[in-house]
Amino acid sequence: MLSAQALLDGSTLDDSTVIANSLDQPELFAVVFDRHADEIFRYASRRLGADLAEDVVAEVFLVAFRGRARYDGSRPDSRPWLYGIATNVVSQHRRAERRRTQMMARVAPDRPGSFDDRSVERVTAEQLQPRLARALSKLSARDRDLLLLVAWTDLTYEDVAQALRMPIGTVRSRLHRVRVKLRRALGGIDPLNLEPQHG
Repeated sequence: MLSAQALLDGSTLDDSTVIANSLDQPELFAVVFDRHADEIFRYASRRLGADLAEDVVAEVFLVAFRGRARYDGSRPDSRPWLYGIATNVVSQHRRAERRRTQMMARVAPDRPGSFDDRSVERVTAEQLQPRLARALSKLSARDRDLLLLVAWTDLTYEDVAQALRMPIGTVRSRLHRVRVKLRRALGGIDPLNLEPQHG
């Protein structure tokens, strides 16, 4: 049995080892929280705004803690599992996400484009924000979840498939279909090549 200090000192231990040990020593689950809470917060914040993101993170880790006995120990990285939970929690806030997306679609970027301190790509992304937000709002919730997990996380397609509990072939085909649809709405610009907007 590992102590909390051994786990904290042993940063090379993978998530599945930490989660397995947390079954006997629940306090060890804090290691998983410490490793991934900031990343889950950034994702939730982009989807719902910072005000709701803290609540989402708390709920994600509560659900994960309660369900840790069912964690697939063959998966050393728990991020796909956590993102899957986060996506489900975000879905409980669809109205808030819809309001946020509609607001972003109406509001022009508040910063003037300055080539002194930002790249051309960033300016282009900011200028496209209202059009992108409108296009995102027209996607089904499932397609939006898929696109944003690919665009706003560093998960592989296999990880996204695990998070959304779908075959990897389905991830690839649906993502292709969504990208074609958004590329059309954005005048030929690929939505996955835009830097995600913070806010």
